[in-house]
Formats: sequence, C-alpha cells, structure tokens
Amino acid sequence: MNLANKITILRMIMVPIFIFFTIVQIPYHMEAAVAVFLLASITDKLDGYIARKYNMITDLGKFMDPLADKLLVTGALLVLIQLGRIEAWIVFVILARELAVSGLRTLAAAQNVIIAASSYGKIKTVAQIIAIVVLLLDNYPFSMINLPMDLITTYAALISTVVSGIDYFKKNMYILKKYKQ
Repeated sequence: MNLANKITILRMIMVPIFIFFTIVQIPYHMEAAVAVFLLASITDKLDGYIARKYNMITDLGKFMDPLADKLLVTGALLVLIQLGRIEAWIVFVILARELAVSGLRTLAAAQNVIIAASSYGKIKTVAQIIAIVVLLLDNYPFSMINLPMDLITTYAALISTVVSGIDYFKKNMYILKKYKQ
C-alpha cells in the first residue's frame, strides 16, 4: 500500500476520533473535534497531491478517497443534527447530492469515463468545511458580535452543493442518456 492510500485510510480512522470528541464531555472537546476535522480535511488535499506528484494513483485510492470524504462530511453533518445546529432537511439535500453525483460517477466509470472534480465541486467542498467548522464552534467568535455566520455559511454550503450537483449532471447528461431504454 502506497503513502497516498495510507493517508486516505488515516482520514477514515480520524472520523470516529472526530465524532468521539464531539460527544465526550471534557474541557475543549469541541475545539479538539474541530482540530481533528480540519486535519482530516487537509489530508484530502495531501493524499491527492502525493498520488498525482509521485504517480501513486491506484484503483484502491480512487475508491477509498471519495469514500473517506463522504464519511467525514456525513459524520460531521449527523453530529451537527444531533447537536441541534443544522436542520435535517439541509443535511438531506447535501447527502442526496453526494449520493447522486457518486451514482453518476459510478455509471460513468462503467463506461470508462472519469468525471473529474469541477471548480463548483471544489467550491462546494470548501464551503462545506467552513460551514461545518463554524457550526461545530456554535458560531464562535461571530456570536460575540451578533453576526449569524453559522446561517450564512450553512446556506452558502447548501447553495454551492446544489449548484455543483446541477453542474455535474448538466455537463454529464450524456452518461445517463446511454442508459435510456
């Protein structure tokens, strides 16, 4: 197993650690959760960079990397529902988009087509990470100045998620048309 894949697996291992810190009642537990979440988010860029730079792209990595990303974001969103910091319908829309795009990518792969991440998809990822961090910190420090950054970042993540999903399907509709019966 190469270094890039080991980093991806490390990200998957970090998900339960992140969730643990969100529920354990110790001093600074949420700050620890945010630190683990951000570190895991950074490993996503790191493993991709290493895989491309050192020609370590493998089928295992192609499968595990998006799975690790989905586990991290899904875990965070579910924790945020439990904490009462995000509405379940928003999480449903975000997860529905993730599943739909993953399904589209699976159909494309069956046709030997690779759907690369789009600029909208990258914006969506950054928006989701920012929103999750702000929500985990319960809008701190913005709550001190009555700035609803939690709402702003949540809706930015939601809108960018929907827009990127529409973009993926619009650009890759030909994949679905091949399955038209």
